[in-house]
Amino acid sequence: MFIETEATPNPNTLKFLPGRAVMSSGTASYSAETAGHSPLASRLFAVGGVSGVFFGHDFVTVSKEQDTDWAVLKPQLLAAIMDHYAGSEVPLEAAPPVAEEDGEEDPVVDKIRELLDLRIRPMVAGDGGDIIFCGYEDGIVYLEMHGACSGCPSASATLKHGVENMLRYYIPEVQAVEAVN
Repeated sequence: MFIETEATPNPNTLKFLPGRAVMSSGTASYSAETAGHSPLASRLFAVGGVSGVFFGHDFVTVSKEQDTDWAVLKPQLLAAIMDHYAGSEVPLEAAPPVAEEDGEEDPVVDKIRELLDLRIRPMVAGDGGDIIFCGYEDGIVYLEMHGACSGCPSASATLKHGVENMLRYYIPEVQAVEAVN
């Protein structure tokens, strides 16, 4: 098995491409405390020096602790991913989606979600991350960054200059975009 790696805009995050499906649908983000829900995430955190794990459809993004060196960490992570796929080739299942509040359909929210899903999320996934819609109120769109985008030095610029400008261009009701931590 050959696993490609790609740098991300976040110097503390590396993207691994195993050439196989990682998630059957959706995405998943893990911390050391929540990794027990995933055999692959548990393996990656067991390496040590890992601060976050994110799974996309066909990639794994690993964030390292500040004082950890990629030259030491990367070979161990590659081995952990290979060991996982040697034992199982079944893609992981996403956690059930969080239930949204019942209410009237909002055409602005529908447009925001559509634009996020069709144009923005694929671009962000290319950098090893994801962007999740958290809400819309009084012209402000609330978004949460995951994977390589979480903690990335350029994440705020991506939100303000990329995502906000695109949303405002296509959806005049949108006035601003705010990050949710």
